[in-house]
Amino acid sequence: MDKAAGPASELIDARIAELEDWRGQTLARLRSLIRQADPDVVEEWKWGKPVWSHDGLICTGETYKSVVKTTFARGAALEDPSGLFNSSLEGNTRRAIDFREGEAIDEDAFKALVRAAVALNTSA
Repeated sequence: MDKAAGPASELIDARIAELEDWRGQTLARLRSLIRQADPDVVEEWKWGKPVWSHDGLICTGETYKSVVKTTFARGAALEDPSGLFNSSLEGNTRRAIDFREGEAIDEDAFKALVRAAVALNTSA
């Protein structure tokens, strides 16, 4: 059974489709990377946005006018050797990555963060 399938997955599909610019393409790419990093990821729709979970929240996918943001729920506890986190750095728990138009995604580093978030969730 594909855990990503279902109403939440359809809502994420719809969000990607309604963003007819680079933001939809970026959100779709990030979603693909999350699914590659964790084939058992569960897609949810909470707070009006895509959410990816595995034994707890991994990250959210938010779209704004100038950025696509992934907020890692327990990002402050994750190692980030590639320095991807560039937003929400002041908090004790969350960390986020703002992706801007035209910026390359360090796919290997992003997948490593997703895998680290899953490992943190499953170790608790």
